[in-house]
Amino acid sequence: MSTQAPTTLTAAEKIMAGFAKIALVMRHEAWRSAGRRGLTPTQAQILSVLGSAREPIGLTEVASRMAISLATASEALSSLVSKGLVRKSRSEADARAIVLTLTRQGIRESSKAGEWPDSMLEAARSLPEQERAALLRGLIGMIRELQERGSIPTARMCVGCTYFRPNEYPGAPRPHHCLLIDAPIADADLRIDCAEMEPAEADLRPRLWNVFVNGTPLDHAGPGRRRSPSESRRNDPSP
Repeated sequence: MSTQAPTTLTAAEKIMAGFAKIALVMRHEAWRSAGRRGLTPTQAQILSVLGSAREPIGLTEVASRMAISLATASEALSSLVSKGLVRKSRSEADARAIVLTLTRQGIRESSKAGEWPDSMLEAARSLPEQERAALLRGLIGMIRELQERGSIPTARMCVGCTYFRPNEYPGAPRPHHCLLIDAPIADADLRIDCAEMEPAEADLRPRLWNVFVNGTPLDHAGPGRRRSPSESRRNDPSP
């Protein structure tokens, strides 16, 4: 009987195999959680997207943020409207445009939709802090690469934000600085989806990324230097 040598997987392939196993759990938990509330996972995700939006958004923006087709988003939204969870209205900025907002019941459901499965949270929490931070950095890198390739919508991550100062304090436990909160932050504090994120200028984003990866701090007078809100208040001459 012939024997076949075991297939040798590359590190990248092993990572993808791991993601596939995690995705199975996520998909199962999403169907179970949404199903208990009479929703599909897509409908639950839409509620979460609308709940995290800083201002009312339309159908096209919902589809873009979720990387789904307009037809899929439209069908799911129609169901949410009929269930009394989402309301359609005319945009105040453009009367020709339709925007989507959550009803009171929709707001309650969106908070539930944004919750992660306990089993997944406990698995992540069980990792040592250093491993969690390393995993988060790796995920941020993969998401950024997928964004650059146009494979997924742009995420509101720290590494592309005008408030982010990577490696401001090299070697410190919290090496980065967030100008919005005017405080140092650690790798574990980095966000993948931040509602307050403001995209940095296009020519600055690659430099922010290089500094984040390579560990060299931005020079304080160079591109990207921006006063924090607290600095602005200190320097404001008005009473």
